[in-house]
Amino acid sequence: MRPSKKPLVGIFLGRSGSGKGTQVKLLKKKLGLDYISSGKLLRRRKKIKDFTGKKLQKVLDRGGLVPTPVVFKLWLDRFEKLKKKKNFKGFIYEGSPRKIFEAYLMDEALGWYEWNKKLKVILIDISEKEAIARLTKRGREDDKISAIKSRLSWFQTNVVPVINFYRKTGRLIKINGEQTVENVFKDILKALGR
Repeated sequence: MRPSKKPLVGIFLGRSGSGKGTQVKLLKKKLGLDYISSGKLLRRRKKIKDFTGKKLQKVLDRGGLVPTPVVFKLWLDRFEKLKKKKNFKGFIYEGSPRKIFEAYLMDEALGWYEWNKKLKVILIDISEKEAIARLTKRGREDDKISAIKSRLSWFQTNVVPVINFYRKTGRLIKINGEQTVENVFKDILKALGR
């Protein structure tokens, strides 16, 4: 990655099973960026057996959604750690914002931490049918069919307005996610000019 005063900040959106996590990991390795996943932050936090951890366990296991203030607290904690990092090149974020309100909060937080100027929003686009097929094969703890259908329905109702917000602000880059992992990655690198 070329030296820059301002780090690259990438947000990855897409249905569950679209390959967001896979692509983020590939970019992390290729460009030396840090990786943040709301899902990973939540799964890590639920292991702490206090009130919040136990509540997260229940909510996540049934495919429910965690309230924005809880997720936002995890974001800010992670952002603060990144701000202290030496030789910081930027980060890629996967799985959030998931609601229009979160998109506004994310914009404000990125502005506060002086990262908003380099924001790129990548949508890895796959059909609902493809998402179900991929998720049932993945077999993660929270990939039961009822939880999958709940997350996909929620995506349509809540995340699509976020996608439209970023499209209207000229920051959305749409990538066809129904191709090989390698081709998706090539398309992302090309879209980022890397």
